[in-house]
Amino acid sequence: MFAPRLADVVAREIEQRMLEGRLKPGDRLPSERELSVQLGVSRASLREAIQKLAARGLLESRQGGGTFVTARLDTGFGNPWEEILRDHPAVHEDMLEFRHMLEGRAAECAALRATAADRERVRQCLERLEAALAGSDLDAQVDTDLAFHQAIAEASHNVIVGHLTASLLRLMRDNLRRNLSELMQVQAAREQLLAQHRAVWRAIEKGDAAQALAAAANHIGYVRQHLTRMLRSDARREP
Repeated sequence: MFAPRLADVVAREIEQRMLEGRLKPGDRLPSERELSVQLGVSRASLREAIQKLAARGLLESRQGGGTFVTARLDTGFGNPWEEILRDHPAVHEDMLEFRHMLEGRAAECAALRATAADRERVRQCLERLEAALAGSDLDAQVDTDLAFHQAIAEASHNVIVGHLTASLLRLMRDNLRRNLSELMQVQAAREQLLAQHRAVWRAIEKGDAAQALAAAANHIGYVRQHLTRMLRSDARREP
């Protein structure tokens, strides 16, 4: 069996950094000199690895601006899914069911695997969400809500869960925005959402996987119930 070429080893290491979120879509790679030192390889081997990743569409060079992780990694579910959701609202039921399963598992894993840094990040996301929900900026409320759930997904230390959650939340953002806009008009619903997010955070902070799973399921179930009711109301109004 032949040993892998050094450039292939370097390419896999850069890919691993992408999967772990250390290199995110749109991020600029460190300079060639810095990255070669980090990886302990020659600049020639690094250049070859970057060329391989660029040929696969994972990296892109910008004239005079360096090398970047392609933003296409951030698309996940592509335009066909967006079109299906737009043209077939009933598919939202399936997406909500999937979100219910995915985020419950993410919270469960986060309770078991989160590092101190992960827990601090989730706590900070919760603080920003609390501040946004106390105000009236809907976009801030949506963005901080999504950031909170994404931080939990990344704290699960399952790279597939992290990427799927990011893709799913992006895909459903418009409906989530509308759902949140309606819920925010009811003070009791606003308080309910805050309590649900805090319950998920407390379970992760304590490392209680069963409680984290239950709290996440309760929250997503609540959102799912409201959004499903809203979609069915829209369907009844259609001619």
